[in-house]
Amino acid sequence: MIEAQRLTRRYGDFLAVSDVSFAIDSGEIVGLLGHNGAGKTTIMKMLTGYLEPSAGAVQVDGVTVESDPLSVQSSLGYLPESLPLYPELSVVDYLEYAARLRGVDPAVAVRKAIAATELESKALEPISTLSRGFKQRVGVAQAILHEPKFLILDEPTNGLDPSQTQHMRQLIQRLAESATVILSTHIMQEVDAICG
Repeated sequence: MIEAQRLTRRYGDFLAVSDVSFAIDSGEIVGLLGHNGAGKTTIMKMLTGYLEPSAGAVQVDGVTVESDPLSVQSSLGYLPESLPLYPELSVVDYLEYAARLRGVDPAVAVRKAIAATELESKALEPISTLSRGFKQRVGVAQAILHEPKFLILDEPTNGLDPSQTQHMRQLIQRLAESATVILSTHIMQEVDAICG
């Protein structure tokens, strides 16, 4: 379970997030819907421990993120809006690197993540040569390498064509069979299609 309690985040005088509370049970797919600049990404970064709230707290399975961020982060997979990819690496090399950072066996984890995201045909390609849709899949693959209980996906269909969007929706629904999924979007149809 993820619980946000009165989350607030300020950047100087600018109030990005004000007094947000919610609880998400295991096994749910939950959408954060709002226009660009509404604070969705800031909320997601606070959920992951990347940003500290100015006020309020986040608990993941009863552990407060601020008190034990490494423990919480070990159960989270995160796809940021700006993909953290190394364009010169091949898909496999990047995922092996990410697996080692996560402390999981690359030989097993990378194979499973590539299969789950249907990246077999692109596994040896440099990331720089991939379409936006395949780069998004690589981002999801790195987020699931350690088989997290919670997946946090920031604008996972942003910039994708209709075919890629449909594939991403199906992928998210498959991943939700074994993880709680939180996704952000500014598109109502995405919430209807994925969370409905």
